[in-house]
Amino acid sequence: MNCKNTKKIEEIRKRLYNFYGPLNWWPADNTFEVCVGAILTQNTSWKNVEKAIQNLKKAKILDCRTIAEEREKFIANLIKPSGYFNQKAKKLKAFCVFLKENYGCSLNEFFNSGNVEDLRKKLLSIWGIGKETADSILLYAGNKPVFVVDAYTKRVFSRHGICNEDVEYDQLRNCVENTIYKNVSFYNEFHAGLVSIGKDYCKKTSPVCNLCPLKDV
Repeated sequence: MNCKNTKKIEEIRKRLYNFYGPLNWWPADNTFEVCVGAILTQNTSWKNVEKAIQNLKKAKILDCRTIAEEREKFIANLIKPSGYFNQKAKKLKAFCVFLKENYGCSLNEFFNSGNVEDLRKKLLSIWGIGKETADSILLYAGNKPVFVVDAYTKRVFSRHGICNEDVEYDQLRNCVENTIYKNVSFYNEFHAGLVSIGKDYCKKTSPVCNLCPLKDV
C-alpha cells in the first residue's frame, strides 16, 4: 500500500475526537480484564463480551492463574454469550498458560520484557492470538503506541479513498503509525472513534452519510 492521503488521515482523527470527545477505552476494571475482552470480542458485539465477562466474575475465575488451571469446558460454558465459545475458551486458556509459565501471571513483567515488536511477536506466538487482538492488548492493556486496525478502520478509510477495504493489516497499521504522532492516547482515541463512527454512521449496509461528521472529508 502506498501510504498517501496522510493529511486526510489526520483530519479524520481530529474530526472524530472533536465529534465524540474522549471515549476512554478500553472499558475494564484492570489490565487483565482488558486482555480477556480483547480475546473475547473477536466476531461479536461488545454487549456479548460484557455478558461473558460478568459470568467469569460471578464464577470468581477472572484471573490468570485460575483460568490457566481451569478446564476448558467450564470456561467455554461461562463465555457462551461471546460466541465461538469453545475456540475462545482455548484461546483464553492458552494466553493465561503462556503468561503463567513465562511471567508468573504478571502482565507488568510481560510488558517490560522487550520492545513493542518483541512483545507483539510473543503474543502472536500464542495459539489463537491474531494481529488485531495482539495490538489491542499492547495498546489498551500495555499502554504501548500501537495502532489497532479492524473492520471499521478499513471500511471508513476505504470509503474515503485512503486504501482498499481488503488492504493488508500491517500495511494499514504502518501507514497510520507513520502519519499520526506516536502517542498512546492519540491511537487509543482514534481507534475508538473509528469504531464508533463505523457503528453509528459508516455502517456496512445503509450508511448514514448525510449526517456523518466525516461527510465532507
